Amino acid sequence: MSRQYDIAVVGAGPAGLTAALYARRAGKTVLVIEKENFGGQITYSPKIENYPTAMAISGSEFAEKLMEQVEAQGADMEMDTVTAISREGEGFLLTGEYAGYRAGAVILAAGSKHRMLGVEREAELTGQGVCYCAVCDGAFFRGQDIAVIGGGNTALQDAVFLSEMCSSVTIVQNLSALTGDPVLRDKVKALANVKIICNAVVEALEGGKSLTGIRIRHNDTNETETLAVTGMFVAVGQQPENEAFAQWTALDGNGYIISDERCLTDTPGIFAAGDCRTKAIRQVVTAAADGASAALAACRYLDRT
Repeated sequence: MSRQYDIAVVGAGPAGLTAALYARRAGKTVLVIEKENFGGQITYSPKIENYPTAMAISGSEFAEKLMEQVEAQGADMEMDTVTAISREGEGFLLTGEYAGYRAGAVILAAGSKHRMLGVEREAELTGQGVCYCAVCDGAFFRGQDIAVIGGGNTALQDAVFLSEMCSSVTIVQNLSALTGDPVLRDKVKALANVKIICNAVVEALEGGKSLTGIRIRHNDTNETETLAVTGMFVAVGQQPENEAFAQWTALDGNGYIISDERCLTDTPGIFAAGDCRTKAIRQVVTAAADGASAALAACRYLDRT
């Protein structure tokens, strides 16, 4: 029989790990279940410069330090994918691909995954020129011409990172202007090997077994243009993966868990934290804040009697 925990945390990004940290410091037994990458999406960030006390740190370093802190507090870690949650007595049974896990309360902090562009052959060319992680795959394109699709913070951070190793970087943004932080906008505009094309969308991918170019359409003129690039890094946001929890938590039209600032869901004993829930701002610092709120709410729930 699997061990009974006070709190099971699904997801080991900043929200989940912070929740585990706070719950352990409150004296609760905690299991963190992560399906893919301890540290979450933040490990793919080339540099974090907007987290208090961290002047400049890579996402992987940040995640490693947070993991060390949580492990030092005595939280247990499991690599597994939670596929279902069911009631078991006063608590919950979490069914994973490899095992079952029991807990009195559950904190859902499953984060989100990279959103795809949705153009033809995108899946086919993924790994053959189409990429979603500059930190992971950037080195494969050293000295080559590449494109970054998107205009938010992630896209601009990727462009800065890739400009240091690629011959040229072309940012393609579907809106009329870049939307990332002003400091990042200024940084990319100052780079000699970075070109910015706004108000344009990717219409088609070109090449045989690997990418050789992308065809874009300019929204204002409706004219098309082909960019000769061997790499395309997609940074157009994230999408949640909450299907396994839909029985227990209401989802909004985009698939995010409906929750408030207290991280409560419509099922007592189940809480939501971080990028998987409805919220206005999705940043590392707000994910960590969610983790703390969810942990304290879960502790209050367990201590209610």
